[in-house]
Amino acid sequence: MEKVKNRWLIAASAVGVHLSIGSAYAWSVFTNPMAAQYGWETTEISLAFSIAIFMLGFSAAFMGRFVEKQGPKKSAILSAIFFSVGVAGSGLATALESLFLLYVFYGVIGGIGLGIGYISPVSTLVKWFPDRRGLATGLAIMGFGFAALLSGPAAAALIDSVGISSTFYVLGAVYFIVMTLAAQYLSPPPEGWTPKGFNEKRQNGKREIKADLSQLTANEAIKTRRFWMLWSMLFINVTCGIAVIAVASPMAQDIAGMTAIAAAAMVGVMGLFNGAGRLGWASLSDYIGRPNVYTAFFVIQIIAFFMLPFATNGIIFQLLIFAILTCYGGGFASIPAYIGDLFGTKQLGAIHGYILTAWAAAGVVGPILLSLIYDSTNSYNLTMTIFGILFMVAFAISIWIRADINRLRKAQQSLNNSAVATE
Repeated sequence: MEKVKNRWLIAASAVGVHLSIGSAYAWSVFTNPMAAQYGWETTEISLAFSIAIFMLGFSAAFMGRFVEKQGPKKSAILSAIFFSVGVAGSGLATALESLFLLYVFYGVIGGIGLGIGYISPVSTLVKWFPDRRGLATGLAIMGFGFAALLSGPAAAALIDSVGISSTFYVLGAVYFIVMTLAAQYLSPPPEGWTPKGFNEKRQNGKREIKADLSQLTANEAIKTRRFWMLWSMLFINVTCGIAVIAVASPMAQDIAGMTAIAAAAMVGVMGLFNGAGRLGWASLSDYIGRPNVYTAFFVIQIIAFFMLPFATNGIIFQLLIFAILTCYGGGFASIPAYIGDLFGTKQLGAIHGYILTAWAAAGVVGPILLSLIYDSTNSYNLTMTIFGILFMVAFAISIWIRADINRLRKAQQSLNNSAVATE
């Protein structure tokens, strides 16, 4: 009989993959050194990151079926190849001083690796943790959010000691080793496996685990309105959150009168709240339910975005920004478990990939929308108000999807009761 793997080591392996690909969030560390050495514009350098995030969303969508068919181990190894080649290839691009090659390697090739790696362990974790879906997926996706805290200082130190190109070569090799090693332990649980005592607790009523609403394929899921409700909620959450991240420092100086140094320090702390929100909200969702968590996101952010234009006190301004960042991170971490609740685990990775196109679209729309409004008004106030209104729409969708879920559960209960009566 094959020995069953330790599910917590499975989770640790998933964190290893996400810590590596999450280093993309530290891209800004390269901005000033590249601008100084090669004379490239900041916007030209930032475009490589934007392309990578765009490719993350769409490669996750297109490769979701591959992940489901080939399993997490092969998928994570493929991600390691693409991502490490993208990072190491960026070293070649900078050595040749070619922006085009930088976009191809880091943006396109590295971005494909990001997308595959992001979804590779998720459906597996949901299957290993039927009792703690939110906690398990929150741990991995927290790794993605926290990664910049490790890779940022490491990259900065390497740039100072060995130069930009060599830094990319070193990081590419390190990421390949870490991701490949982490991938070796990843695997789905045996057919019919459940955690020790799980079935007994359910039968005794000590732990209430609601059955998944359905078991759908990816193609079946995208034909439901519930899919598009989830997509829309994630899109609004990411659009507004990523726009705030993009301009947090100048906005703090403009609205709250903070100094450049204080605003820079705030930006650093934002990463902690982004990461903590991923684990905290996802874990909480195991107890209060994913629908309640998403409704809470939108209530908090409606208040925060309408208050921001008037938050002239630096402390209040930062508290509002930190609250927004926890909801931003929590939205990413809670969505895989929400997908499992609504569509089951049959093709969760593929459905998650489709949902992540909302991230790709939001990564383009958010910063552009904010820039256009700011350029025409020379103020962040109108943008924050518009974002507050968008969250009112998201709140309405969160109530609508709850009604839809309740309707379907009642219909299922009626069918079950009829089946019992027939017997």
